[in-house]
Amino acid sequence: MSTATTNTTTPTTAVAGAGAGAWAAGRRLLGLLRPVKWRMLAAVGATCAFVALNVSAPKLLGDATDVVVEGVFGGTFNEQQLAALLVIVAVMYIGASVFSWVQGAVTALAVQRVSYGLRAAVEDKLARLPSAHFDEQRRGDVLSRATNDVDNISQAMNQLLNQLILSVLMLLGALSMMLWLSPLLAVIALVTVPFSTVVTVLIARRSQAHFSEQWTTTGELNAHLEEYITGHEVLKAFGRQGMATEVFTNSNDRLFRTSARAQYVSGAVQPLLVFVSNLNYIAVAVVGALQVTTGAMTIGGVQAFIQFSRLFSQPIGQIGGMLTLIQSCVASAERVFALLDAPEIPRDGTGEDTAEADPPDAGPAEAGPDGVTGGVTAGRVVFDAVTFGYSRDVPVVKELSFTAEPGQTVAIVGHTGAGKTTMVNLLMRFYDLDSGRITIDGVDITGRSRDELRSLIGMVLQDAWVFTGSIRENIEYGRPGASEADILEAAEATLVDHFVRALPDGYATVLGNDGDTLSQGQRQLITIARAHLAGRSILILDEATSSVDTRTEVQIRQAMQRLRRGRTSFVIAHRLSTVRDADLILVMDHGRIVEQGNHQQLLAANGHYGRLYAAQFAGGEETLRAPESGL
Repeated sequence: MSTATTNTTTPTTAVAGAGAGAWAAGRRLLGLLRPVKWRMLAAVGATCAFVALNVSAPKLLGDATDVVVEGVFGGTFNEQQLAALLVIVAVMYIGASVFSWVQGAVTALAVQRVSYGLRAAVEDKLARLPSAHFDEQRRGDVLSRATNDVDNISQAMNQLLNQLILSVLMLLGALSMMLWLSPLLAVIALVTVPFSTVVTVLIARRSQAHFSEQWTTTGELNAHLEEYITGHEVLKAFGRQGMATEVFTNSNDRLFRTSARAQYVSGAVQPLLVFVSNLNYIAVAVVGALQVTTGAMTIGGVQAFIQFSRLFSQPIGQIGGMLTLIQSCVASAERVFALLDAPEIPRDGTGEDTAEADPPDAGPAEAGPDGVTGGVTAGRVVFDAVTFGYSRDVPVVKELSFTAEPGQTVAIVGHTGAGKTTMVNLLMRFYDLDSGRITIDGVDITGRSRDELRSLIGMVLQDAWVFTGSIRENIEYGRPGASEADILEAAEATLVDHFVRALPDGYATVLGNDGDTLSQGQRQLITIARAHLAGRSILILDEATSSVDTRTEVQIRQAMQRLRRGRTSFVIAHRLSTVRDADLILVMDHGRIVEQGNHQQLLAANGHYGRLYAAQFAGGEETLRAPESGL
């Protein structure tokens, strides 16, 4: 289990780095609005109408006040004028409410369209990331970026686009009316703006680093939870619940501290701006009263100006209050964009590209007979002086050379860490070679697109992966749209049919929680049926019987024998009983092929394979130990 990492970044460096990244992320986030620009223009139009009505109403209310004052002190009360003014104001406020609703609805639709596109981009990116990315990143953190951060962006953008546009336009509208009514009072109101701006900028710089740390810590916490949920049985078996709780508590405490700091620092903006706004209100009220006594303004004019000053200061406070949303949104955007910008090609330690992208002229995989993707291939596979390491300084496989003829079964055996699984990862182009080449029917695998290459290869892994769905759907996963007859034929050929028929719902039985209702062997047989249905010309069986009992192993071996017929097959196994009938056995040690031949030839040579076989079947004292180096 992983422990929480310690943040050693200095505050100054963190703030500077966060500032630069925040601006870039913010600009890129706004760029996501281009596809919905017409909706946003409609929202801005509705907001403009709302603001125009809202800032016009106080002036008419001021005029109504002057009518009342004139009637009280001048003796001429114009009831019709007052009634007309009040009706107009009521209509304006009703209209403002309608436009406010339109603006909110259009903005919500636009933001949800952006969120939809962002989630689709993340999903597409996850499908195109190389295996090396998931080797380096914790799955819980990746999931947090794809879910929590995207949701945070969606919620924040919805509020920001509703409030921010409205606040800015209200600010400009109120300022225009204030300048029209009294330039002197407008200057008094504007004196506080520079102070408010400086306070907002200083606090924004300080709090951005805290928001970035908050969402990073959220990802770490999710990673811990994902690990503990996945390995809950191991935790209980070894009595490590206390350790798991301690690690979770440390991460939770760190998240509490970073979130509290971020909210506290950014939350200080609005109270300061409200305080400044109140001081401004006092100054405007006092000077306005003096203006009335000198006859420079009417009582209604001062009343209207005070309302406008409130409309002016309120958006400033709202913009300050939105600082928390802006920074939280930008911090999440940085994490999501970092995922979207992750290289889709493996890189070495220097950060330089080491693998070639799919060739530009590589077309998509074509459908072959019976709808099987990938077409027809003979299946001749050649490894020619292949060398590869997950880092260039430590090669895992070295100078591998062998040929698998069409229809042959090639077994790969050796100590744990000898490089067996790495070989098939290279064949599948989960990683690209450091040197050498691999060809299929004489065509270098780098000359095909990855999708086309993988459409030629079926795979059955040690961990039998089934998803939430019916058994029929899990088998059909090998060839979407396969007929019921083909699905049943694959199930019967791989010994799935006999146990599925015994289930109450048969092939409609829904599997959940990784198929825990079935045994490991039954899940493995379903994955073999899936590969059988796919009908690929090349087959990889990676430790498919390593975690089942002897009786189930026999069943799986029978199913695999049927599956291998007519296909070039690569079988990785520790149990040598599963490879004795292989046409070619490759014995690996420390990343090299040290022996090759069939079972009888290798036993007669009495070398490495002979010792492995004796250790398993002849009661030899030698045990299969992991080597000191190699992967």
